[in-house]
Amino acid sequence: MTTPGGMLLVLAVLVPFVAVMAGLVLGGRNAERVALATVAAGLVIVIEIARSLLASSEPLVYLLGGWAPPLGVALRADGLSVVMMLAVGVVIAGVAVYARGDFGTAVGVRETRASLTFWSLLMAVWGALNLVFVSGDVFTLYVALELLTFAGVPLVCLDGRGETLRAALRYLLFALLGAMLYLLGVFLLYGTYGTLDIAMLAERVAGGPLTWTAAALMTAGLLAKTALFPLHLWLPPAHAGAPAAASAVLSALVIKGSWFLVVRLWLDVFPGIVTWSATQWLAGLGVAAILAGNIVALRQARLKLLIAYSTVAQIGYLFLMFPLAAGARAAHVDDTAAVTGGMLQAISHATAKAAMFMAAGLIYTTLGHDRVADLRGAGRALPMTILAFALAGASLVGLPPSGGFLAKWLLISAALSTAQWWWALAMLVGGLLTSVYVFIVVMHAMAPPDVGWAPRRTVPGYQQGAVMALALCSFLLGAAAMFPPDLPRVGRPHLAWVAP
Repeated sequence: MTTPGGMLLVLAVLVPFVAVMAGLVLGGRNAERVALATVAAGLVIVIEIARSLLASSEPLVYLLGGWAPPLGVALRADGLSVVMMLAVGVVIAGVAVYARGDFGTAVGVRETRASLTFWSLLMAVWGALNLVFVSGDVFTLYVALELLTFAGVPLVCLDGRGETLRAALRYLLFALLGAMLYLLGVFLLYGTYGTLDIAMLAERVAGGPLTWTAAALMTAGLLAKTALFPLHLWLPPAHAGAPAAASAVLSALVIKGSWFLVVRLWLDVFPGIVTWSATQWLAGLGVAAILAGNIVALRQARLKLLIAYSTVAQIGYLFLMFPLAAGARAAHVDDTAAVTGGMLQAISHATAKAAMFMAAGLIYTTLGHDRVADLRGAGRALPMTILAFALAGASLVGLPPSGGFLAKWLLISAALSTAQWWWALAMLVGGLLTSVYVFIVVMHAMAPPDVGWAPRRTVPGYQQGAVMALALCSFLLGAAAMFPPDLPRVGRPHLAWVAP
Protein backbone atom coordinates (compact mmCIF):
# COMPACT_ATOMS: atom_id res chain seq x y z
CA MET A 1 0.00 0.00 0.00
CA THR A 2 0.98 3.63 -0.39
CA THR A 3 2.89 4.71 2.71
CA PRO A 4 2.93 8.11 4.45
CA GLY A 5 5.37 10.25 2.52
CA GLY A 6 4.91 8.21 -0.64
CA MET A 7 3.57 11.23 -2.53
CA LEU A 8 6.98 12.86 -2.09
CA LEU A 9 8.40 10.29 -4.52
CA VAL A 10 6.01 11.50 -7.20
CA LEU A 11 6.98 15.11 -6.52
CA ALA A 12 10.70 14.27 -6.73
CA VAL A 13 10.17 13.01 -10.28
CA LEU A 14 7.44 15.37 -11.41
CA VAL A 15 8.80 18.74 -10.26
CA PRO A 16 11.94 18.71 -12.50
CA PHE A 17 9.90 17.68 -15.56
CA VAL A 18 7.34 20.41 -14.84
CA ALA A 19 10.30 22.80 -14.75
CA VAL A 20 11.36 21.57 -18.21
CA MET A 21 7.94 22.36 -19.67
CA ALA A 22 7.70 25.71 -17.86
CA GLY A 23 11.14 26.71 -19.12
CA LEU A 24 10.27 25.84 -22.71
CA VAL A 25 7.12 27.93 -22.50
CA LEU A 26 8.64 30.94 -20.72
CA GLY A 27 11.91 31.18 -22.66
CA GLY A 28 15.66 31.10 -22.07
CA ARG A 29 16.04 33.83 -19.45
CA ASN A 30 13.06 32.56 -17.50
CA ALA A 31 14.16 28.94 -17.97
CA GLU A 32 17.22 29.75 -15.86
CA ARG A 33 15.06 31.27 -13.14
CA VAL A 34 12.67 28.34 -13.21
CA ALA A 35 15.59 25.90 -12.95
CA LEU A 36 17.15 27.68 -9.99
CA ALA A 37 13.81 27.82 -8.17
CA THR A 38 13.29 24.13 -8.93
CA VAL A 39 16.71 23.28 -7.48
CA ALA A 40 15.69 24.82 -4.16
CA ALA A 41 12.30 23.09 -4.17
CA GLY A 42 13.81 19.76 -5.24
CA LEU A 43 16.36 19.80 -2.42
CA VAL A 44 13.59 20.40 0.11
CA ILE A 45 11.62 17.45 -1.32
CA VAL A 46 14.61 15.10 -1.19
CA ILE A 47 15.48 16.11 2.37
CA GLU A 48 11.88 15.47 3.40
CA ILE A 49 12.02 12.03 1.73
CA ALA A 50 15.14 11.23 3.77
CA ARG A 51 13.47 12.43 6.97
CA SER A 52 10.38 10.32 6.28
CA LEU A 53 12.48 7.23 5.57
CA LEU A 54 14.48 7.62 8.77
CA ALA A 55 11.32 8.20 10.79
CA SER A 56 9.60 5.05 9.51
CA SER A 57 12.64 2.79 8.94
CA GLU A 58 10.58 1.21 6.16
CA PRO A 59 10.67 1.86 2.39
CA LEU A 60 8.48 4.68 1.13
CA VAL A 61 5.96 3.38 -1.40
CA TYR A 62 3.53 5.05 -3.79
CA LEU A 63 1.14 3.01 -5.95
CA LEU A 64 0.42 4.85 -9.19
CA GLY A 65 -3.33 5.05 -9.69
CA GLY A 66 -3.85 3.01 -6.55
CA TRP A 67 -3.15 -0.24 -8.45
CA ALA A 68 -0.81 -2.67 -6.71
CA PRO A 69 1.74 -4.75 -8.66
CA PRO A 70 1.71 -6.82 -10.78
CA LEU A 71 -1.22 -4.94 -12.38
CA GLY A 72 0.04 -1.53 -11.30
CA VAL A 73 3.35 0.27 -10.94
CA ALA A 74 4.90 1.09 -7.59
CA LEU A 75 7.46 3.75 -6.75
CA ARG A 76 9.72 2.75 -3.87
CA ALA A 77 12.55 4.46 -2.01
CA ASP A 78 14.89 2.71 0.40
CA GLY A 79 18.21 3.80 1.84
CA LEU A 80 20.12 3.26 -1.42
CA SER A 81 17.61 5.41 -3.32
CA VAL A 82 17.65 8.25 -0.82
CA VAL A 83 21.45 8.38 -0.57
CA MET A 84 21.72 8.77 -4.34
CA MET A 85 18.89 11.31 -4.51
CA LEU A 86 20.58 13.47 -1.88
CA ALA A 87 23.92 13.31 -3.70
CA VAL A 88 22.35 14.15 -7.07
CA GLY A 89 20.46 17.09 -5.56
CA VAL A 90 23.66 18.55 -4.12
CA VAL A 91 25.59 18.17 -7.38
CA ILE A 92 22.74 19.61 -9.45
CA ALA A 93 22.63 22.63 -7.13
CA GLY A 94 26.39 23.20 -7.49
CA VAL A 95 26.29 22.83 -11.27
CA ALA A 96 23.30 25.17 -11.53
CA VAL A 97 25.13 27.93 -9.64
CA TYR A 98 28.26 27.43 -11.75
CA ALA A 99 26.33 27.32 -15.03
CA ARG A 100 24.97 30.83 -14.53
CA GLY A 101 28.36 32.08 -15.68
CA ASP A 102 28.24 30.10 -18.94
CA PHE A 103 24.53 29.76 -19.69
CA GLY A 104 23.00 32.65 -17.79
CA THR A 105 21.10 35.32 -19.71
CA ALA A 106 21.44 38.82 -18.31
CA VAL A 107 18.67 41.39 -18.55
CA GLY A 108 18.91 43.23 -21.86
CA VAL A 109 20.92 40.43 -23.49
CA ARG A 110 19.36 38.42 -26.27
CA GLU A 111 18.37 34.90 -25.28
CA THR A 112 20.41 32.07 -26.78
CA ARG A 113 19.34 28.60 -27.85
CA ALA A 114 22.18 26.99 -25.89
CA SER A 115 20.99 28.59 -22.66
CA LEU A 116 17.41 27.39 -23.04
CA THR A 117 18.62 23.92 -24.04
CA PHE A 118 21.03 23.57 -21.13
CA TRP A 119 18.60 24.52 -18.39
CA SER A 120 15.91 22.29 -19.86
CA LEU A 121 18.27 19.32 -20.15
CA LEU A 122 19.64 19.86 -16.64
CA MET A 123 16.14 19.54 -15.19
CA ALA A 124 15.37 16.57 -17.44
CA VAL A 125 18.49 14.74 -16.23
CA TRP A 126 17.47 15.38 -12.63
CA GLY A 127 13.94 14.11 -13.14
CA ALA A 128 15.14 11.02 -15.02
CA LEU A 129 17.69 10.18 -12.33
CA ASN A 130 15.09 10.49 -9.58
CA LEU A 131 12.85 8.15 -11.56
CA VAL A 132 15.73 5.66 -11.80
CA PHE A 133 16.20 5.77 -8.04
CA VAL A 134 12.52 5.28 -7.10
CA SER A 135 11.26 2.96 -9.86
CA GLY A 136 9.85 -0.26 -8.48
CA ASP A 137 9.84 -2.42 -11.62
CA VAL A 138 12.39 -3.22 -14.28
CA PHE A 139 10.40 -1.81 -17.21
CA THR A 140 9.89 1.58 -15.55
CA LEU A 141 13.63 1.53 -14.99
CA TYR A 142 14.08 1.05 -18.74
CA VAL A 143 11.88 4.08 -19.42
CA ALA A 144 13.83 6.12 -16.88
CA LEU A 145 17.14 5.10 -18.45
CA GLU A 146 15.99 6.16 -21.90
CA LEU A 147 14.81 9.51 -20.57
CA LEU A 148 18.25 9.90 -19.02
CA THR A 149 19.98 9.00 -22.29
CA PHE A 150 17.99 11.43 -24.39
CA ALA A 151 18.60 14.19 -21.86
CA GLY A 152 22.32 13.40 -21.58
CA VAL A 153 23.29 12.99 -25.24
CA PRO A 154 22.40 16.58 -26.31
CA LEU A 155 24.52 17.95 -23.46
CA VAL A 156 27.57 16.61 -25.29
CA CYS A 157 27.03 18.72 -28.42
CA LEU A 158 25.61 21.99 -27.09
CA ASP A 159 28.24 23.95 -29.05
CA GLY A 160 27.25 22.28 -32.34
CA ARG A 161 30.82 21.54 -33.43
CA GLY A 162 31.40 18.56 -35.69
CA GLU A 163 33.75 16.95 -33.16
CA THR A 164 31.17 17.03 -30.37
CA LEU A 165 28.39 15.89 -32.71
CA ARG A 166 30.43 12.80 -33.58
CA ALA A 167 31.06 12.16 -29.89
CA ALA A 168 27.34 12.52 -29.14
CA LEU A 169 26.41 10.09 -31.91
CA ARG A 170 28.91 7.51 -30.62
CA TYR A 171 27.46 7.93 -27.14
CA LEU A 172 23.95 7.49 -28.54
CA LEU A 173 24.87 4.29 -30.41
CA PHE A 174 26.37 2.70 -27.29
CA ALA A 175 23.38 3.80 -25.23
CA LEU A 176 20.86 2.40 -27.72
CA LEU A 177 22.73 -0.90 -27.94
CA GLY A 178 22.73 -1.11 -24.17
CA ALA A 179 19.02 -0.31 -24.03
CA MET A 180 18.24 -3.05 -26.56
CA LEU A 181 20.12 -5.67 -24.56
CA TYR A 182 18.50 -4.56 -21.32
CA LEU A 183 15.02 -4.67 -22.85
CA LEU A 184 15.59 -8.19 -24.19
CA GLY A 185 16.38 -9.27 -20.66
CA VAL A 186 13.19 -7.59 -19.40
CA PHE A 187 11.14 -9.56 -21.95
CA LEU A 188 12.71 -12.83 -20.77
CA LEU A 189 11.96 -12.04 -17.13
CA TYR A 190 8.34 -11.19 -17.86
CA GLY A 191 7.84 -14.29 -19.97
CA THR A 192 9.33 -16.47 -17.25
CA TYR A 193 7.86 -14.99 -14.07
CA GLY A 194 4.81 -13.00 -15.21
CA THR A 195 5.83 -9.82 -13.38
CA LEU A 196 8.30 -6.98 -13.67
CA ASP A 197 8.00 -5.71 -10.10
CA ILE A 198 11.36 -5.86 -8.34
CA ALA A 199 9.97 -7.02 -4.99
CA MET A 200 7.97 -9.81 -6.64
CA LEU A 201 10.86 -10.85 -8.85
CA ALA A 202 13.11 -11.08 -5.80
CA GLU A 203 10.73 -13.69 -4.37
CA ARG A 204 10.21 -15.66 -7.59
CA VAL A 205 13.55 -15.62 -9.42
CA ALA A 206 15.27 -18.99 -9.53
CA GLY A 207 18.29 -20.27 -11.38
CA GLY A 208 17.81 -21.50 -14.93
CA PRO A 209 18.95 -20.83 -18.51
CA LEU A 210 16.35 -18.12 -19.18
CA THR A 211 17.05 -16.29 -15.91
CA TRP A 212 20.81 -16.43 -16.41
CA THR A 213 20.41 -15.19 -19.98
CA ALA A 214 18.20 -12.33 -18.83
CA ALA A 215 20.68 -11.36 -16.13
CA ALA A 216 23.58 -11.46 -18.61
CA LEU A 217 21.74 -9.38 -21.24
CA MET A 218 20.57 -6.75 -18.76
CA THR A 219 24.00 -6.48 -17.15
CA ALA A 220 25.80 -6.19 -20.50
CA GLY A 221 23.44 -3.45 -21.62
CA LEU A 222 23.95 -1.50 -18.42
CA LEU A 223 27.73 -1.86 -18.59
CA ALA A 224 27.66 -0.28 -22.06
CA LYS A 225 25.70 2.67 -20.68
CA THR A 226 28.00 2.95 -17.66
CA ALA A 227 31.12 2.85 -19.87
CA LEU A 228 32.88 0.10 -17.93
CA PHE A 229 36.07 -1.05 -19.65
CA PRO A 230 36.23 -2.18 -22.44
CA LEU A 231 32.88 -0.54 -23.33
CA HIS A 232 34.24 2.90 -22.47
CA LEU A 233 35.19 4.11 -25.95
CA TRP A 234 32.36 6.64 -26.13
CA LEU A 235 33.05 8.32 -22.78
CA PRO A 236 36.34 10.30 -23.12
CA PRO A 237 35.43 12.28 -26.27
CA ALA A 238 31.88 12.88 -25.02
CA HIS A 239 32.88 14.13 -21.57
CA ALA A 240 35.94 16.05 -22.70
CA GLY A 241 34.21 17.81 -25.59
CA ALA A 242 31.11 19.03 -23.75
CA PRO A 243 30.96 22.41 -21.97
CA ALA A 244 32.34 22.25 -18.44
CA ALA A 245 28.94 22.34 -16.70
CA ALA A 246 27.62 19.62 -19.02
CA SER A 247 30.76 17.50 -18.51
CA ALA A 248 30.21 17.74 -14.75
CA VAL A 249 26.65 16.45 -15.10
CA LEU A 250 27.62 13.67 -17.50
CA SER A 251 30.59 12.38 -15.52
CA ALA A 252 29.26 12.88 -12.01
CA LEU A 253 25.62 11.89 -12.47
CA VAL A 254 24.47 10.41 -15.78
CA ILE A 255 26.68 7.31 -15.69
CA LYS A 256 25.53 6.66 -12.10
CA GLY A 257 22.00 5.93 -13.32
CA SER A 258 22.92 2.74 -15.18
CA TRP A 259 25.38 1.72 -12.45
CA PHE A 260 22.61 2.03 -9.86
CA LEU A 261 20.51 -0.36 -11.94
CA VAL A 262 23.29 -2.94 -11.80
CA VAL A 263 23.29 -2.53 -8.02
CA ARG A 264 19.52 -2.91 -7.88
CA LEU A 265 19.53 -6.01 -10.08
CA TRP A 266 22.48 -7.83 -8.54
CA LEU A 267 21.62 -7.05 -4.91
CA ASP A 268 17.80 -7.15 -5.03
CA VAL A 269 16.60 -9.16 -8.04
CA PHE A 270 19.34 -11.72 -8.73
CA PRO A 271 21.23 -12.20 -5.44
CA GLY A 272 20.38 -15.89 -5.27
CA ILE A 273 21.37 -16.78 -8.84
CA VAL A 274 24.49 -14.67 -9.40
CA THR A 275 27.48 -16.99 -9.21
CA TRP A 276 30.72 -16.33 -7.39
CA SER A 277 32.66 -16.40 -10.66
CA ALA A 278 30.33 -13.80 -12.17
CA THR A 279 31.08 -11.31 -9.40
CA GLN A 280 34.81 -11.97 -9.84
CA TRP A 281 34.60 -11.33 -13.59
CA LEU A 282 32.65 -8.13 -13.06
CA ALA A 283 35.16 -6.82 -10.55
CA GLY A 284 37.96 -7.96 -12.86
CA LEU A 285 36.61 -5.59 -15.51
CA GLY A 286 36.58 -2.93 -12.81
CA VAL A 287 40.26 -3.49 -12.06
CA ALA A 288 41.07 -3.36 -15.78
CA ALA A 289 39.24 -0.02 -15.90
CA ILE A 290 41.22 1.27 -12.91
CA LEU A 291 44.56 0.37 -14.45
CA ALA A 292 43.84 1.29 -18.07
CA GLY A 293 41.99 4.51 -17.24
CA ASN A 294 44.70 5.80 -14.90
CA ILE A 295 47.57 4.88 -17.20
CA VAL A 296 45.94 6.55 -20.22
CA ALA A 297 45.06 9.59 -18.07
CA LEU A 298 48.75 10.00 -17.26
CA ARG A 299 49.51 10.31 -20.98
CA GLN A 300 46.97 13.03 -21.76
CA ALA A 301 48.10 16.49 -22.82
CA ARG A 302 44.70 18.18 -22.23
CA LEU A 303 43.23 18.61 -18.78
CA LYS A 304 39.64 17.72 -19.69
CA LEU A 305 40.73 14.52 -21.44
CA LEU A 306 42.81 13.63 -18.39
CA ILE A 307 39.75 14.05 -16.16
CA ALA A 308 37.61 12.06 -18.60
CA TYR A 309 39.99 9.10 -18.55
CA SER A 310 40.13 9.44 -14.79
CA THR A 311 36.37 8.87 -14.86
CA VAL A 312 36.94 5.63 -16.77
CA ALA A 313 39.25 4.53 -13.95
CA GLN A 314 36.96 5.63 -11.13
CA ILE A 315 34.03 3.71 -12.64
CA GLY A 316 36.06 0.57 -12.00
CA TYR A 317 35.98 1.08 -8.23
CA LEU A 318 32.18 1.02 -8.29
CA PHE A 319 32.15 -2.61 -9.40
CA LEU A 320 34.41 -3.92 -6.63
CA MET A 321 31.50 -3.92 -4.21
CA PHE A 322 29.83 -6.90 -5.90
CA PRO A 323 32.33 -9.69 -5.06
CA LEU A 324 32.81 -8.17 -1.62
CA ALA A 325 29.07 -8.19 -0.88
CA ALA A 326 28.82 -11.70 -2.33
CA GLY A 327 31.74 -12.88 -0.18
CA ALA A 328 30.16 -11.46 2.95
CA ARG A 329 26.84 -13.16 2.25
CA ALA A 330 28.55 -16.43 1.41
CA ALA A 331 30.23 -16.31 4.81
CA HIS A 332 26.86 -15.39 6.41
CA VAL A 333 28.18 -12.09 7.73
CA ASP A 334 26.90 -8.56 7.32
CA ASP A 335 27.58 -7.03 3.89
CA THR A 336 27.13 -3.45 5.12
CA ALA A 337 30.80 -2.50 4.70
CA ALA A 338 30.84 -3.53 1.03
CA VAL A 339 27.50 -1.94 0.09
CA THR A 340 28.05 1.26 2.06
CA GLY A 341 31.59 1.54 0.69
CA GLY A 342 30.32 1.22 -2.86
CA MET A 343 27.66 3.88 -2.33
CA LEU A 344 30.15 6.24 -0.68
CA GLN A 345 32.52 5.72 -3.60
CA ALA A 346 29.76 6.72 -6.01
CA ILE A 347 28.87 9.83 -4.02
CA SER A 348 32.43 11.00 -3.40
CA HIS A 349 33.24 10.48 -7.07
CA ALA A 350 30.16 12.45 -8.12
CA THR A 351 31.03 15.51 -6.04
CA ALA A 352 34.76 15.33 -6.75
CA LYS A 353 34.45 14.81 -10.50
CA ALA A 354 31.87 17.59 -10.88
CA ALA A 355 34.27 19.93 -9.07
CA MET A 356 37.22 18.87 -11.26
CA PHE A 357 35.39 19.36 -14.56
CA MET A 358 34.09 22.76 -13.48
CA ALA A 359 37.58 23.73 -12.29
CA ALA A 360 38.92 22.72 -15.71
CA GLY A 361 36.31 24.99 -17.32
CA LEU A 362 37.45 27.96 -15.24
CA ILE A 363 41.09 27.22 -16.06
CA TYR A 364 40.27 27.12 -19.77
CA THR A 365 38.40 30.42 -19.51
CA THR A 366 41.27 32.07 -17.66
CA LEU A 367 44.18 30.73 -19.71
CA GLY A 368 42.48 30.21 -23.06
CA HIS A 369 43.57 26.53 -23.15
CA ASP A 370 43.71 23.43 -20.97
CA ARG A 371 47.14 22.04 -21.91
CA VAL A 372 48.50 20.36 -18.78
CA ALA A 373 52.11 21.32 -19.51
CA ASP A 374 51.19 25.02 -19.87
CA LEU A 375 49.04 25.61 -16.79
CA ARG A 376 51.53 27.99 -15.17
CA GLY A 377 49.80 31.04 -13.78
CA ALA A 378 46.54 29.28 -13.06
CA GLY A 379 47.38 29.07 -9.37
CA ARG A 380 47.92 32.81 -9.16
CA ALA A 381 44.77 33.71 -11.12
CA LEU A 382 42.54 31.00 -9.60
CA PRO A 383 43.92 30.04 -6.17
CA MET A 384 40.53 28.86 -4.84
CA THR A 385 39.88 26.80 -7.96
CA ILE A 386 43.27 25.06 -7.87
CA LEU A 387 42.79 24.32 -4.17
CA ALA A 388 39.37 22.85 -4.97
CA PHE A 389 40.90 20.72 -7.73
CA ALA A 390 43.52 19.44 -5.27
CA LEU A 391 40.88 18.62 -2.63
CA ALA A 392 38.73 16.78 -5.17
CA GLY A 393 41.81 14.92 -6.40
CA ALA A 394 42.67 13.97 -2.81
CA SER A 395 39.24 12.38 -2.50
CA LEU A 396 39.81 10.37 -5.67
CA VAL A 397 43.17 9.23 -4.33
CA GLY A 398 41.58 8.28 -1.01
CA LEU A 399 43.34 10.60 1.43
CA PRO A 400 41.71 11.16 4.85
CA PRO A 401 39.29 12.63 5.82
CA SER A 402 37.74 12.48 2.36
CA GLY A 403 34.75 10.48 1.25
CA GLY A 404 37.05 8.53 -1.04
CA PHE A 405 39.15 7.52 1.97
CA LEU A 406 36.13 6.25 3.93
CA ALA A 407 34.79 4.43 0.86
CA LYS A 408 38.10 2.69 0.16
CA TRP A 409 38.57 1.91 3.85
CA LEU A 410 35.22 0.13 3.94
CA LEU A 411 35.88 -1.70 0.67
CA ILE A 412 39.39 -2.75 1.72
CA SER A 413 38.05 -3.88 5.11
CA ALA A 414 35.41 -5.97 3.34
CA ALA A 415 38.06 -7.41 1.01
CA LEU A 416 40.30 -8.46 3.88
CA SER A 417 37.45 -9.84 6.00
CA THR A 418 36.30 -12.03 3.10
CA ALA A 419 39.84 -13.15 2.16
CA GLN A 420 39.78 -11.29 -1.18
CA TRP A 421 43.02 -9.35 -0.68
CA TRP A 422 43.62 -8.91 -4.42
CA TRP A 423 40.83 -6.31 -4.64
CA ALA A 424 42.43 -4.35 -1.80
CA LEU A 425 45.74 -4.39 -3.69
CA ALA A 426 44.02 -3.13 -6.85
CA MET A 427 42.53 -0.20 -4.92
CA LEU A 428 45.90 0.75 -3.45
CA VAL A 429 47.62 0.65 -6.85
CA GLY A 430 44.81 2.70 -8.39
CA GLY A 431 45.14 5.32 -5.66
CA LEU A 432 48.88 5.63 -6.29
CA LEU A 433 48.36 6.12 -10.04
CA THR A 434 45.66 8.71 -9.41
CA SER A 435 47.93 10.63 -7.06
CA VAL A 436 50.54 10.98 -9.80
CA TYR A 437 48.40 12.86 -12.31
CA VAL A 438 46.66 14.95 -9.64
CA PHE A 439 50.12 15.99 -8.39
CA ILE A 440 51.30 16.78 -11.93
CA VAL A 441 48.31 19.03 -12.65
CA VAL A 442 48.58 20.91 -9.35
CA MET A 443 52.36 21.42 -9.70
CA HIS A 444 52.01 22.78 -13.25
CA ALA A 445 49.18 25.08 -12.15
CA MET A 446 51.19 26.41 -9.18
CA ALA A 447 54.23 27.24 -11.31
CA PRO A 448 54.86 31.01 -11.50
CA PRO A 449 53.75 32.67 -14.73
CA ASP A 450 56.03 34.44 -17.18
CA VAL A 451 56.86 38.07 -16.55
CA GLY A 452 54.06 40.31 -17.77
CA TRP A 453 51.53 37.49 -18.00
CA ALA A 454 47.88 38.36 -17.42
CA PRO A 455 44.77 36.16 -17.45
CA ARG A 456 42.66 36.34 -20.60
CA ARG A 457 39.48 36.70 -18.59
CA THR A 458 38.40 37.02 -14.97
CA VAL A 459 35.84 34.47 -13.86
CA PRO A 460 33.02 35.29 -11.40
CA GLY A 461 33.60 34.51 -7.74
CA TYR A 462 30.39 32.52 -7.44
CA GLN A 463 31.68 30.03 -10.02
CA GLN A 464 34.82 29.44 -7.99
CA GLY A 465 32.64 29.17 -4.89
CA ALA A 466 30.50 26.46 -6.50
CA VAL A 467 33.61 24.47 -7.42
CA MET A 468 34.99 24.77 -3.90
CA ALA A 469 31.66 23.80 -2.31
CA LEU A 470 31.47 20.53 -4.24
CA ALA A 471 35.15 19.78 -3.62
CA LEU A 472 34.63 20.32 0.11
CA CYS A 473 31.58 18.05 0.03
CA SER A 474 33.73 15.28 -1.40
CA PHE A 475 36.72 15.95 0.85
CA LEU A 476 34.72 16.16 4.09
CA LEU A 477 32.37 13.29 3.28
CA GLY A 478 34.48 11.00 5.42
CA ALA A 479 32.87 12.67 8.42
CA ALA A 480 29.72 10.71 7.54
CA ALA A 481 31.17 7.87 9.62
CA MET A 482 30.46 9.96 12.72
CA PHE A 483 26.76 10.36 12.05
CA PRO A 484 24.36 7.45 12.66
CA PRO A 485 22.36 5.81 11.29
CA ASP A 486 23.77 3.88 8.37
CA LEU A 487 21.39 5.39 5.82
CA PRO A 488 22.01 2.94 2.92
CA ARG A 489 20.72 0.07 5.09
CA VAL A 490 17.46 1.76 6.10
CA GLY A 491 14.40 0.05 4.62
CA ARG A 492 16.38 -2.78 3.07
CA PRO A 493 15.89 -6.49 3.87
CA HIS A 494 18.86 -8.52 4.98
CA LEU A 495 19.05 -11.08 2.20
CA ALA A 496 20.82 -14.35 2.80
CA TRP A 497 23.36 -15.11 0.10
CA VAL A 498 23.19 -18.62 -1.24
CA ALA A 499 26.06 -19.37 -3.62
CA PRO A 500 24.74 -21.33 -6.61
